[in-house]
Amino acid sequence: MNQGNNSNAGLPRLSKHQPTKGPHHSLASPIKLVPLLCALFALFSAKGTLSWAQTAERLSKVRRLYVDSLGNNDTSAEIRDRVIHRLRGSHDIQVVTDPTEADAVVRGTSQTWMFGYTSSSTRSHSLRQPAYEGFLSVEVVGRNDEILWSYLATPDAFPWSSIADDLAHQLVNKLVAAIKDEGRLEPTPSGTLAKAEGTLKGAGATFPAPLYRLWFELFQKSHLDVRIGYDAVGSAEGIRLLTEGKVDFGASEVPLSREMMPESHQRFISLPTVLGAVVPIYNLKGLRQNVHFTPETLAGIYLGKIRKWNDPRIAASNRNAALPDADLVAVHRSDGSGTSFAWTDYLSKISREWKASVGAGATVQWPVGIGAEHNEGVASTVQQTPNSIGYVEFIYALQHELSFGLVRNAAGRFIKADISSVTDAAAETPDNPDQGFGVSITNPPGQTAYPIVTYTWLLLPERIEDENKKAVLVGLLRWMLTSGQRRCSGLGYAPLPPEVARRALQALDRTK
Repeated sequence: MNQGNNSNAGLPRLSKHQPTKGPHHSLASPIKLVPLLCALFALFSAKGTLSWAQTAERLSKVRRLYVDSLGNNDTSAEIRDRVIHRLRGSHDIQVVTDPTEADAVVRGTSQTWMFGYTSSSTRSHSLRQPAYEGFLSVEVVGRNDEILWSYLATPDAFPWSSIADDLAHQLVNKLVAAIKDEGRLEPTPSGTLAKAEGTLKGAGATFPAPLYRLWFELFQKSHLDVRIGYDAVGSAEGIRLLTEGKVDFGASEVPLSREMMPESHQRFISLPTVLGAVVPIYNLKGLRQNVHFTPETLAGIYLGKIRKWNDPRIAASNRNAALPDADLVAVHRSDGSGTSFAWTDYLSKISREWKASVGAGATVQWPVGIGAEHNEGVASTVQQTPNSIGYVEFIYALQHELSFGLVRNAAGRFIKADISSVTDAAAETPDNPDQGFGVSITNPPGQTAYPIVTYTWLLLPERIEDENKKAVLVGLLRWMLTSGQRRCSGLGYAPLPPEVARRALQALDRTK
């Protein structure tokens, strides 16, 4: 993969990779769960570790903040200083130095690395500046360690300040806005289930798996007699297991209305749980800037019409990029995948040829390329295959420090996937209750919307015979659609629009 020279960047990293040779390197071993995800899980699942006396129960009540550690390296300390500086300049928040005086506490972790250079000028290389990837993941913690808000900031595509100031600027702007706006439309948080007891087993999409596992862990900590298991086996396999009665719930990015369930003798309810993005990842040795993809080039690559990286159609949107005269290898999912559905649904919207010859689906007849199972398999194959391109969920790209490109949206702007651009995509899609929840939100019209965005749905039987299991499942879903939404941004997912969450809660009442 395209990685930077860390010694030049001077930015410590949380994960440890194999030794490198020279300023660029490629990961040759299969992908493993890197320390980033472990750090995020520890951060968001921590319970009872704070000794200070927070008083806020809702984000809108927060007026005094204590900023705790935002990581364990020099860059993290600089980010914390910039966050404090910007909060003090907001005039809406008082930053306190004693946590016992705070309404809430900001805590988090960060990881940044320089991968190359970018330029705002197509004519001059002298205006180049360092380009960074990474994240700042935070949560605001109130009374009884209740998480009031979370967010994940990633470096701007064209930052005109230091990486620390860029991340701090994004975070503080979002936090102050959230404090002002919170509570106007948000569904009422759910309470603790009385006498909740039982075991649930689910299976399905890899797309939301990191968040689902965190959600289930947090829910179990508040309900000690509940056990929840989840196997990330892909959307199609999850639906199959659900229809055969082998799991209690499924998960998919494929709208339920698109799936045939001939073996099932009952109806199912699909409830949206969160929003996420699919990003194009690539392995180009020596390239020191983000690749910009147009809809036409993505379709051309996966149709087999664009076979070289230096094809004029790719080069046109990547001036100054040292694109190699090399054969392009397209990697796709080989299993039935909701991530593939989102990818092919997007391609069907932007390419008449793709729609006519391939179409959208969890599985399709790919014109070209090589297949790999699950997000991890696609990412690992791209890492090990020079000059390759693939697609994975946004958080997977961050977890494994994969290079991913900007995509030109329907408004003609090249957009990088992040929480804001994913949220903007949902905001630009009209909410039509008559269409149910199976609406596609790829290729939205907004100026700032990232174009390859999808809801992910949790699927459950409309009729559940076991009353205790039904109570636990419904209680879990209510928690995910209310309090759980506060946790999702820190892991790289966007919360549901409030009206969508409210309608999902109403639909949950249809379970019998």
